[in-house]
Amino acid sequence: MHDLLPSVLLVAATFLLAGLVKGVIGLGLPTVAMGLLGLAMRPAEAAAMLLLPSLVTNVWQLLAGPRFDTLLHRLWPMMLGVVAGTLAGSGIIAGSAARGATAGLGAALALYAVTGLARFRLRVPAGAEPWAGPLVGAVTGLVTGATGVFVIPAVPYLGSLGLARDDLVQALGLSFTVSTFALAGGLLVHGALPLAATGASLLALLPALAGMAMGGWLRGRVRPETFRLCFFLGLLTLGGELLWRGLP
Repeated sequence: MHDLLPSVLLVAATFLLAGLVKGVIGLGLPTVAMGLLGLAMRPAEAAAMLLLPSLVTNVWQLLAGPRFDTLLHRLWPMMLGVVAGTLAGSGIIAGSAARGATAGLGAALALYAVTGLARFRLRVPAGAEPWAGPLVGAVTGLVTGATGVFVIPAVPYLGSLGLARDDLVQALGLSFTVSTFALAGGLLVHGALPLAATGASLLALLPALAGMAMGGWLRGRVRPETFRLCFFLGLLTLGGELLWRGLP
């Protein structure tokens, strides 16, 4: 019991913080959870644990938006790329090369933090979407399969499409939901989704939802730009630590 308590507290605190971040800025739950849990367990175990909290919060975000049908019609080639890339890359996170997966997770977090701090403003012309969407989806899927992080390069790409704010939030929810299902499928195929992980994922849902509620309350009381700066700086530090730890 005493050996179990620190692990329970770590998981609860991690998903409470991850949910809070998502409640404030609309994304970041899997990213924060993978980063913090990656300090204490193998990336495959962390990925299995985040599946249910990620799925529930992202479906909530997806269904709350105004134009699901329109976005799905526009983005389905990208989503197919996400599924294909994730299934192709999931052998990495589920495999025996734990140090390599940890280093990859750190690199993905650090890269995402740098893009967030640099505030790149890209614009993808409509004529490029038929080939850019599937390519970005496949790369995002490979990164997801290797590290459990859904955001690179999907988030910068979706931000470059000129979507209205509510549409962008819904598009992110669509991308993250598809990534979660694809990651679960990849882990299942490689035998890295044990029943115990499902139970732990269910328990992690409660602090994640509590954190989202707290984040929604905090959103109106803290300047979003200040919070985003702290978030990306913290993510950069965490990514650097994981990258250093995973290097041979």
